[in-house]
Formats: sequence, structure tokens, C-alpha cells
Amino acid sequence: MRRSLKVAVIGAGVSGLVTAHELLKESHTVTVFEKSNRVGGTWVYNSDPAHLYKSLRTNLPRPLMGFTDRPFPGPTESSVDPRLFPAHEEVLGFIERFAEETGVVGLVRFGAEVGRVEMGRRKDEWVVEARGEGGEVMVEVFEAVVVCNGHHGVPRFAEIDGIEKWPGKQVHSYSYRIPEPFQDQILVIIGKGASAHDISRELSKVAKEVHLASRSPDFKVGKLDGYNNIWQHLMIKNVNEDGLVVFDDGSSLHADTILHCTGYKYHFPFLDTKETVSVDDNRVGPLYKHVFPPHLAPYLSFVGLLSKVIIFMSIDLQAKWVARVLSGKISLPPEDEMVASMDEYYFQMEEIGKPKRHTHELYPDEVEHLNWLTAEVGLPPLEDWRFQIYRTVLRRISAHDDNYRDNLDVDSLIQHSLPRVQILQ
Repeated sequence: MRRSLKVAVIGAGVSGLVTAHELLKESHTVTVFEKSNRVGGTWVYNSDPAHLYKSLRTNLPRPLMGFTDRPFPGPTESSVDPRLFPAHEEVLGFIERFAEETGVVGLVRFGAEVGRVEMGRRKDEWVVEARGEGGEVMVEVFEAVVVCNGHHGVPRFAEIDGIEKWPGKQVHSYSYRIPEPFQDQILVIIGKGASAHDISRELSKVAKEVHLASRSPDFKVGKLDGYNNIWQHLMIKNVNEDGLVVFDDGSSLHADTILHCTGYKYHFPFLDTKETVSVDDNRVGPLYKHVFPPHLAPYLSFVGLLSKVIIFMSIDLQAKWVARVLSGKISLPPEDEMVASMDEYYFQMEEIGKPKRHTHELYPDEVEHLNWLTAEVGLPPLEDWRFQIYRTVLRRISAHDDNYRDNLDVDSLIQHSLPRVQILQ
């Protein structure tokens, strides 16, 4: 039977806005709680820690930055940035236009920081308590809650032996904005992802030396090709009181700053489920397909936890799934089947040695998962070219290709992914 619920959405970033839009399409009554004074979440750049550095560009090209029914503008359509991989300002503009054009912005309570989300007497009764900018406390009851507060709010630092007495400075990429404060320093950057790639290259222009450290077994130790002042090392073994940094490869050096490009922690300080849902070593669980806690489904859900995936598309599909489950268009499996599916996923992770902290990283299973979602919401499988582009970008970042943004041949990848009959037509 079709139903319309009163739903609270926590957060007005991409996940919250897209979820609110899909909920509206299913005739739910929606309130979005946002602690800041604007939409956009982590794509809002300002002087406060906000995950963005000034020079940041997307690490996925425009064709992968849109939603199923709303493509991201192409380079020729942009009045801001003509590049295939645009700067963060254009992404924020895209998000803001989406919020305005869909009417979702009118559903947002700005300056409302959620302090408590707690189930009432039933699974379809949720108390949401939020504090306004003036200190006033608002308490309201909803039938369902979708948590969309993102996962770039609490930095995760690498654990380093001896760091308590090390005299240098520690910084997380969360706080990094511009390279100038690191002028003439000897820097150690921990990480191998896109942010470590970008920031190390930018800092090499002002720093005396940049040393990359990673646990990755395919990290090639030694000077980075094409750079006079960037070196690669295995992970930091320990640091000493005299400022010395010792690496697992046996090398050592005295450094001024250690910069952690080591990701973030999932953090839901407002959520009280009586330990039904918890965060253990960065695994949010138990969650069926990374979205629904089996015991509380469908009235509590999470959108936007995934990483190592075509992120905007995954958010779009998750939001459609949640909205249609809540309206009764789609049925979830019985609780025991959801638990069994989830347990099987966790078991498979253990079998292949995938760390618990990587539970919500989809690659290399992103194709299977996203197309499972498309089938659930009644859409055809995603075009193969999307995955071809995505995996090509991942490979080139991993191979330290500094020009992957500027010489990626998207048209060729799309053309080679089309079925031959379609090419002939």
C-alpha cells in the first residue's frame, strides 16, 4: 500500500539534498536539518576546516559528476571552468542550482544543529532535537529519519609510534588550504589517495623536500620521477624526540611537519539507537547494503556512506531506493534475510583480507553494487562507459600520473564502451 511519511533528513550536502528531492517525488513530507547557513556540505569552501583546499579540482570528470536525471554541465556549457575536471566552485554551483530548481532549498532549516535522534516507542517514531543559532531547542517527532551528514567531518590520523614526544607539527588534509605556510619545510605526507597526490605536487613548489609515506605494497621507494624534491617511502615506523622520522624501508630524516592525508571517521554523535547501530573501526553497522539497519528498517537509513565508487551516482540511487522503500513501492527482504546478506558480505571481506575500516569502500565491486541498486529502483544498468572512465582514472592516480586530468580521452573511452551495433548506427 502506498504511504506518505513525515521524514527528517540530517544534512544539506549532496546526500541530504538528493535524498530530500527523491522523498518529495514520493510524496513524503520532508524537513532537512542543516547546521550551517547554506547548502553544499563539504563543497563549501571557507576559512574554517571544510575538507577543501583552495586549488582543489574534482578527481572524477564531468560525465561522472551528475545524477541519473540531471547530468553535470559539460565543458562547453560552463561559464566558470572549461576544464574536464572542474574546480570545487563549479561543483558547489551545480549543487546550489539543484537545490533551487527542485525546490528542496525551501525544506531546509538552516542553523539547526541536530543534537539528538532517538527512537520513540515504535520503530516509526523518531524524536529529533536540534539547537538553533540563537540557542533555542527544537524537538519534533518524525516517522522516519535519513542520516546524510557525510563522512568528511572528523579527520582520521595515522597511528605513529613516538608521536607524543615528536617536536614537529602534525596537520590533517582536512585543515590544508594553501601551500605558502609550508615554505622551505621538510614535509612527510602520509597517504596514497587523490588528496595526497594533489597536495604533495602543490607543496613541492614551495617546500624544501616532500616525502610520501604509504602502507601500499606497490609503493616504489625512491625519488619520484619528474620531481627533484619528492621521495616515496614505505610507512613511518616511528618518530623520535629529536625530530627524526624513521620509515619501514630503513631510511630516515628530520622533518618539520607530518601531513596526514589519511581519510575520515564516520561520526554520528547525535544518533541514539541503544547500540543497535554503532561505528566499529570505521564500519557503520549493521547495515544492509550500506543503507538500512535490519532491526530498524526502513524507518532509519543512511545515504552517502560509500567511497571508492562513482559517488554522486551512488548517492542518487541510494536516495531513490530509500524514498521508494518508505513509500511502499519497494519491499525490503525480511529482517533475517537482510542480516544473512550482511553477514555474508562481512565474511567475504575477512576471506580476502579486506580490513574492517574499508567496509564501505566498494571498488572493485562498484559495478555489481550500483547495478544492483538500479535494478531495485527499476532503472536499466548504468552504461559501461561510466565504469570504464572511473577505473581508468583510478589506475592513473595510482600510477602517479600527474596529467590524468588534462589528457584523459573521455570520448574515446565512451566510444570503445558502446556496443558495436550502436557504433554502426
